[in-house]
Amino acid sequence: MFPVPDPEALALLSHDRSHRSHKLLAASAFGLVLAVVAGTSPAVAGPVAGTAPAISAAPGTLAPGVTYREFARPTGGAEIPLHLVEVDLRNPLVTVDLITAGAVAARAPISVQADSRQAIAAVNGDFFNISNTQPGVEVTGSAVGPAISGGDDLKAAVPNGQRFGPGLPPGTSTSDVLGVGVDRVGRLARVDLRGTVSAGRERFPVTGFNQYALPVGGVGVFDSDWGSVSRKRPTCGTDTDRAAACSTETYEVSVRHGRVTRTGTEPGAGAIARDTVVLVGREQGAQTLRRFAVGDRVRVDYDLVPEGPIPFRFAVGGFPILRDGEPLAGLDARTAAIRTAAGVSADGRRLYLLAVDGAGPGLTILDLALTLRELGAASGVNLDGGGSTTLVTRAVADPAVAVRNHPSGGVERPVPNGIGVFSRLSR
Repeated sequence: MFPVPDPEALALLSHDRSHRSHKLLAASAFGLVLAVVAGTSPAVAGPVAGTAPAISAAPGTLAPGVTYREFARPTGGAEIPLHLVEVDLRNPLVTVDLITAGAVAARAPISVQADSRQAIAAVNGDFFNISNTQPGVEVTGSAVGPAISGGDDLKAAVPNGQRFGPGLPPGTSTSDVLGVGVDRVGRLARVDLRGTVSAGRERFPVTGFNQYALPVGGVGVFDSDWGSVSRKRPTCGTDTDRAAACSTETYEVSVRHGRVTRTGTEPGAGAIARDTVVLVGREQGAQTLRRFAVGDRVRVDYDLVPEGPIPFRFAVGGFPILRDGEPLAGLDARTAAIRTAAGVSADGRRLYLLAVDGAGPGLTILDLALTLRELGAASGVNLDGGGSTTLVTRAVADPAVAVRNHPSGGVERPVPNGIGVFSRLSR
């Protein structure tokens, strides 16, 4: 039984996805402020699976409904420092949304993304296209999974074999997300792309949307949210091998106001106008697009469809590690690393944003799931970690966020997106 949406939810339910709002975030210089975790963590043995976290500091209130605290998870001889932002989604003064670097194919430090949107807290989000093996192909920096911000669909998921990050647990996919619905309830769900291209009596499916890797033989849609990065990378690799060569059979078609305005054999680059979509095909998809000529009438429809009847207000890709209060089968219990996670309570009314501090050896994925559970989460996802792990906060009266963890690389890594927390009391 889903809760009845509030008036804001009803407005979003009637939102026309064909008129997507492209929210460009200002890129500005930033000052990196590190909040030092008390003490220096010595080298320790790997974490002990199943050990409950010990809270070592009282939570501090950032705003009504939002708290931040540091705590330590006991290990085989010491403690692993972690950072937690807890959000009461029932509080009408609090909202949560996906923050971005201004385009799907763009990156910026989380502190910059948070300050651009005046967030009071944020953590980094999804894994992303951080490197390529194909010579001369531009790295897009775009995320692996689906992304929804402010109720607007930004991108769909790449094929499983094209993802970055640790291996997926059995039964999960790149289409899995954690998000908050227009009913203000957090949940795990799968978000799939549904789309078609229609020309006269011909109809064929859209298999990609603003993503750095298209399925073999498919056709992808790119709109103004993509950014200006080259669209070559989406035609590289295969559904099972990210490092495979780029396709030798590609085709691109630009459609403006329902008519073809340009065609070409190679994927292009540069910003896409708001009234234009670009179709990129590879293999069979390229053969299909070759049928179009400049002036042809074409209709392009595409949408992200979540499980269940309630649309997401925001959603971020991440592979599930905790579901219905239980860690998923097959989680890595041996490799400790710096990690980021997000979880929701059983009723979906509390959100947990967790960052492992880079000053310690980190946690295994299994211990990450157990930590989320001990904190109160019933479901959760593993987000990008390592040098990407960043958690920032500020009080509502402060002008800018401060980085609360020690990033493992010494400075913030630019990332494509994150989870931002907002207070209506914030200036």
